[in-house]
Amino acid sequence: MNARAHPIADAQRELPVVVVGAGMGGLVAAMRLAARGVPVVLCEAAATPGGKMRQVAPGGMPMDAGPTVFTMRWVLEELAQDVGMDMADLALAPLPVLARHAWSNGSQLDLYADIRASADAIGRFSSAAEARRFLKFCDRARGIYQTLEGPFLRASRPNPVSLSWRVAREGAGGLGRIAPFGSLWNELGGFFQDPRLRQLFGRYATYCGSSPLQAPATLMLVAHVEQCGVWSVAGGMHQLARVMAQWATRLGVELRYNAPVREVVVGRGGSAGAGAAAAGVKLASGEWLPAQAVVFNGDSAALAHGLLGDAARAACAAPAVAARSLSAITWNAQARTRGMALERHNVFFSDDSPAEFAELSADNPAHWCLPSQPTVYVCAQDRGAGSDLGTDPARSSNRLLCLVNAPALGDTETATELPEGPLSAMALEQMEVRMRQQLRRCGLELDWEGEVVRTTPAEFDRLFPGSGGALYGQASHGWQASFSRPGARSRIPGLYLVGGSVHPGPGVPMAALSGAQAAHAVLTDLSQRARQRSHAGVALQ
Repeated sequence: MNARAHPIADAQRELPVVVVGAGMGGLVAAMRLAARGVPVVLCEAAATPGGKMRQVAPGGMPMDAGPTVFTMRWVLEELAQDVGMDMADLALAPLPVLARHAWSNGSQLDLYADIRASADAIGRFSSAAEARRFLKFCDRARGIYQTLEGPFLRASRPNPVSLSWRVAREGAGGLGRIAPFGSLWNELGGFFQDPRLRQLFGRYATYCGSSPLQAPATLMLVAHVEQCGVWSVAGGMHQLARVMAQWATRLGVELRYNAPVREVVVGRGGSAGAGAAAAGVKLASGEWLPAQAVVFNGDSAALAHGLLGDAARAACAAPAVAARSLSAITWNAQARTRGMALERHNVFFSDDSPAEFAELSADNPAHWCLPSQPTVYVCAQDRGAGSDLGTDPARSSNRLLCLVNAPALGDTETATELPEGPLSAMALEQMEVRMRQQLRRCGLELDWEGEVVRTTPAEFDRLFPGSGGALYGQASHGWQASFSRPGARSRIPGLYLVGGSVHPGPGVPMAALSGAQAAHAVLTDLSQRARQRSHAGVALQ
């Protein structure tokens, strides 16, 4: 996507484009616009950039408290090349071990960046037949990714008809090739006979905040994305946001921290009518920032719920509570560990995935609850990429992020405030006990050292207003879900959307792609507006 094809007339440069939110999508949109000579003001409510790529510091020890997996490096390579920055600033290191997986029966399996090494490990873990099935699965995952990269991931918001046409145009054999109508869980059952492998690869649905029992089989593409490489970022994922903010500043973006936006103003002078366009933003301080366009990098539901003014409600529709993606409960702390040696990324599986997801994402949100036996993800932020501390007991202290999935009911009083609520204080305390019990069953003991920072769905909702704590926007349940996310252009002219709640979906690289698509849309629309003004001027002469 090359925005240089859309020049902006000088008359359009008088007002800035205001970007609301310095998450990945907002930073990318700001950089791509600034690189084309568009003045950009980026307003961020927090004191630092990053959005969900946030950092906490229990006991003064900084550690990531959001996304921890960096994939699809090519997305940032293209950005750096396009805006004239140097990828060396990010100090990325490839991880030879993608993740370590453990079960309560004592079995463990590492997956590697080398597919053949993973196949050999699966052969030892399960059987030679399963290793062969894994290689076939990898071929299928690669085919799905290659089919969807251009027509879906890089494209503006598609619909079933346009996607079918794009796929067919590329000679990919139609939608049947990407298995959009079957569930990921059922499709994996056709590949693997070992239930542990089905469970392992089904977990990729949670990367989109979804249940493998309800998510489409197209999410197999996540396996291919990881097999193409997982990297660690020196200083953590939050450092990625800091470097990108530095890039944005070099490009001329005016970054304003501690500057929460209270309202997106629609219509000049705040008078919103049919066809009225976004005219700027009002900050919580009362300051008014006029703009030629506004890019919103927050959960799109915040607009639909009127959290940025009644006029902005028309920008998009909010997903129903039943359609929300998963939330999480996380614990950040320095911890001493015993037993199983940790890699950077570790997963400790429950004994019954279908039961776990039935509790997390039942058809009726009234039945959503915390899992009786959770799968636990542990990011050991001092391990991997040459920094593995090994099993020496004297060096077993780790900066840990522990995470279990939770229902996105953070804005529901009955879920959080009543003693019997699924996210009540009592339920949250019980969840920590269950989390530690599950780690113990799988071979890991941990003892917190000092302060523990816990983040719950209610706190995620406060951090990301309008979300209810959902960390991935709308869940990817059913074949139509991927087509119901908002696109870059909202329903209000001049108001654009970026981030994990919009197309092409959640995750750091997807949010970056959404930022590129929004910048392209802004540049295209500003160019068209400039041409219209030019033609109008000629007609008046």
